Parts: sequence; structure tokens; C-alpha cells
Amino acid sequence: MTVTNTPGVLTEDTADMTMALILAVPRRVPEGAAYLKDPKNKWIGWSPTWMLGHRIFGKRLGIVGMGRIGRAVAHRAKAFGLQIHYHNRKRVANVVEQELEATYWESLDQMLSRMDIVSINCPHTPATYHLLSARRLRLLKPSAYIVNTARGEVIDENELARLIEAGSIAGAGLDVYEHEPAVNPKLLASERVVALPHMSSATIEGRVDMGEKVIINIKAFLDGHAPPDKVHPAMF
Repeated sequence: MTVTNTPGVLTEDTADMTMALILAVPRRVPEGAAYLKDPKNKWIGWSPTWMLGHRIFGKRLGIVGMGRIGRAVAHRAKAFGLQIHYHNRKRVANVVEQELEATYWESLDQMLSRMDIVSINCPHTPATYHLLSARRLRLLKPSAYIVNTARGEVIDENELARLIEAGSIAGAGLDVYEHEPAVNPKLLASERVVALPHMSSATIEGRVDMGEKVIINIKAFLDGHAPPDKVHPAMF
């Protein structure tokens, strides 16, 4: 049996959505939009103390997983003035660190305790299941935000919901969930959580690129050649 995938197709789209959530959660964007659309509310105009959020410029962004998507997120975040920090199985090349002005943390625990925003961009494997465990989530500052566009299983979702409800974590932007399509009701009910229906890769361009890669792999296989995106058994 030959199995192929479509690597690299979703990198830019997922990084865009990650950046959108990094902006949306601290600035309360969905909450403000929902307020205006609710006919029960009567907006009286600008006020200096209403709908206050938090500035992201100058804040520390901790990226968990510095692969293709993690690096794409870092490029975007640097342009918005965020300080780039990361934890990865292996340190990235020095030229990449210099370009991103990124700080490497060998200890995930130490990084988490010092970040203002944490972005999850690592794959789900047996080694990353509940990588952000209850213990590690409790290391975050009460003012910190979590963004996850990778896989829901990487985070202990029940503990995340409990900590947000208790005010021990400032909020979260989530596009993936531990038990999809089920979502923890506490996360859905919280105004401090932006919850999306696993749509980071949902662009027309991305789906077209994905389909074209599939066609190329099938054609190569039928022509007797090795598909360019063959998945090897060790990758399962």
C-alpha cells in the first residue's frame, strides 16, 4: 500500500489564522463584533474605558513547535512587534534565529512561565499528547493567552477550561479541540475564548493546492514512479 500526503500546502493559511487569533483574543475582536450585531444592545459610541483589551506590541510570544508553520507564525508575529521565543525538539539553524531574532528555550516549563502569548504549532504524536498538561498550564501567567491551531490533543482541554473560568489564564484562541467535534461547553460559554470550527486551512487557494498535489502523486504512482509526497511507515 502506498500512502501520500500534501506537505507544505497549509503552512501559510494556518499561520494566517494563528496570527488572526493572536490579534483577536487580547483585543476582544469577536466580542466587540457580537455586541454590535446583538439587537438587545444599544451602542452609545466611543468611550475611553469600554471594551479595553491588551496591546500585543512588545509582548513575548512563545511558539511550541518551530517547524514550517511555527516559523511562518514567527515571521508574521515579528512584523507585529512581538518578541519571538520558541521551544522545539531541536534548535533551528542560527541563520533562522538571527532572521527572526528568536530566543530558544530548551526547557518548555521555563518558557511557558515567562510568555505573554503561547502558540501551539507542533504535531500530535504520542510524545506531544497533553504536552501542555495540567501542571504546565498552571505555569502560565494569569495574564497569558493560549492560541492553538495545531491539534487539540496537545492541550489538557478540561484543565484549560477550568483555569480560564477561574481567571488563572487570561484567555484562549482555539481552532482545534481534544475531542472533536465535541467542544468543552465551558470554553464555548467563555467570552475570553475565541472558538473556531477547525477552519485554519479553509481557503479556496489551499484546497486547490491540496487537490493539485494529490493529482501529481496519483499520476506519478500510475506512471510507475515514486510519488513525491510518499509517507514512509516510520511517519505513521
